Amino acid sequence: MASEKNLQSRNGIYYFSQGWKLICQPGIRRFVILPLLVNILLMGGAFIWLFRQLGEWIPALMSHVPDWLQWLSYLLWPLTVLSIVLVFSYLFSTVANWIAAPFCGLLAEQLEARLTGVPLPDSGWLGMMKDIPRIMKREWQKLMYYLPRALGLLLLWFIPGVGQTIAPVLWFLFSAWMLAIQYCDYPFDNHKVSFRQMRSALRQHKTDSMQFGALVSLFTMVPLLNLAIMPVAVCGATAMWVDRYRASLSSHR
Repeated sequence: MASEKNLQSRNGIYYFSQGWKLICQPGIRRFVILPLLVNILLMGGAFIWLFRQLGEWIPALMSHVPDWLQWLSYLLWPLTVLSIVLVFSYLFSTVANWIAAPFCGLLAEQLEARLTGVPLPDSGWLGMMKDIPRIMKREWQKLMYYLPRALGLLLLWFIPGVGQTIAPVLWFLFSAWMLAIQYCDYPFDNHKVSFRQMRSALRQHKTDSMQFGALVSLFTMVPLLNLAIMPVAVCGATAMWVDRYRASLSSHR
């Protein structure tokens, strides 16, 4: 638990870096294995497929750029690639998170117990099995929050000129926010904090939340490092929960 003075110096970058350290903690490593395996299988295979498709998709998308903006193609081309990778990074990670959600919740639970010295009731594998219906309902809530906003950004892309320049920036910011929600939600949900209340709490520290989500988003696009990002993000988000939110929102189930 951080002191008030130390807490003020901790931001989203700090908690992301903590995630890399915490996955190696004795007693925690065994709970990292299953989320890690799910991520390796899905993200690894998905990115191999994506990079094979980019050669066809990029020319098709660039054909929507009007003739009077062709002189900007050298800039729009990398922005187009970045947009596609951002969109698919989130989609791939969403699928992986649906499959690994119970294991991510268990990892957050066990790490919180280690950080605080207070285990949660019904913790462990049996508690995880009992919580699967609630966990899946929560994943559905996140998807329903994401879809209409993502569709709006996709439509923006097809506005000639404006869409190709603004959409990548908005996609990155939106992805950062959604990934902060995705991973911070595991410790919040372990304490049955509602989805709406969780979003409200993260907005109170929105800069830190966006820093954390932006780093997760960037590392999700980096080959090899992206294979480990799921348990790292869960651990970093759990450390943030313990420091910033647990005292005021924890119900201890």
